[in-house]
Amino acid sequence: MKLNNKFKERKSLGQDVFDYLKKAIIDQDIEPGSRLVESRIADMLGISRTPLREALHKLEREDWIEKTPSGGFQVVTLTKEDIEQTFGIRSVLEAYAARLAAENYNTRDLEPLEKKMKEFQQCLEKEYDYVKLQKINTQFHDYLYALSKSQKLIKMINQLRAHISRFRQIILKQKEYAQKSNDDHIKMVAAIKKRDGVAVEQLVRTHILKGKNAVLNELAHEKEEKISA
Repeated sequence: MKLNNKFKERKSLGQDVFDYLKKAIIDQDIEPGSRLVESRIADMLGISRTPLREALHKLEREDWIEKTPSGGFQVVTLTKEDIEQTFGIRSVLEAYAARLAAENYNTRDLEPLEKKMKEFQQCLEKEYDYVKLQKINTQFHDYLYALSKSQKLIKMINQLRAHISRFRQIILKQKEYAQKSNDDHIKMVAAIKKRDGVAVEQLVRTHILKGKNAVLNELAHEKEEKISA
């Protein structure tokens, strides 16, 4: 568990600690199933247990961690059901956003999407950096949602944002999938240009299904490695 001693007591400390620990979970610096020992974390961060407990309870409410039988906390392990549900919800919301984008976009609105596709491809062709790819990928999808011009829909998608980021970490570690992802993005933008809402809706659903399968396959592989170790 990689934590830095960089915190000082202040009014918003509980929220700062929450944000820090959530990012560490998303980035898998704190791995699924890891126990969170209050005294150890408080010492590492140089803080008292009060703001730490505030952060831990908020992480529990948002389903990032769960109580153990002994009364402590551990990071929630990703289950097949969690993955199926998250990607299922994503496929509905994001496919609808893409359809609205095809119906509502202005020509100049596509420039940021095309720029991100080029950045993604350039990153693939250079030294492979999945952290940078994840950032570019997230920006591409954010621009795509914005084209829907539906604030309510964008808000609903953003409520899943942190969980989606966690899965993107897993997916984009796989270089072969990352290339397929960029190919899908190119097809999506082409369909939007044609204002073909039906086509782009199906492309996004298929794209998200590929992502789900990539996550499930990677977790199954990790499980096999632990068993054989």
